[in-house]
Amino acid sequence: MEIKTFRELIDWTRDLHQHLSDCLAHCSGEHKQERAQALLQYLADHESELANIVAEFEHQGNHKAMETRVYDYLNHHPLETHRTCSLPYAEMSFEQISHEVFDFHDQIMDLYKTLVSKADIPEAQDLLQALLTMEEHEAMRLARQIGRMDDV
Repeated sequence: MEIKTFRELIDWTRDLHQHLSDCLAHCSGEHKQERAQALLQYLADHESELANIVAEFEHQGNHKAMETRVYDYLNHHPLETHRTCSLPYAEMSFEQISHEVFDFHDQIMDLYKTLVSKADIPEAQDLLQALLTMEEHEAMRLARQIGRMDDV
């Protein structure tokens, strides 16, 4: 997908979270370890929730910011989205699954950080900062929950 505006960036991000959710949910039923199955299902639910949260940004975002053109950052530093389903989550360990999901979120946060620093108008900068803050808070929440699961 070619991303030209912040609206398209939000759509793309939402789709990434939903795709990851679908993949994790599919793999949860196929994993042999109960603990990893629980993690995969929790992560699938979390990613689906994130897809819904990101979609709300499109509905509530400033129109001027939503139609602002995005720098060509994605052409030079694309996210490794192929990893969201090409690796067999059903065969990965609890730790490997966690690592992959956190790496996915780190890439999205790095993208938002870069775009915040390049935003030309305050409305776009505010939108990107809000998306970044949401991703950071959700990553922290995810880390706490996975830490609790790891303690069990």
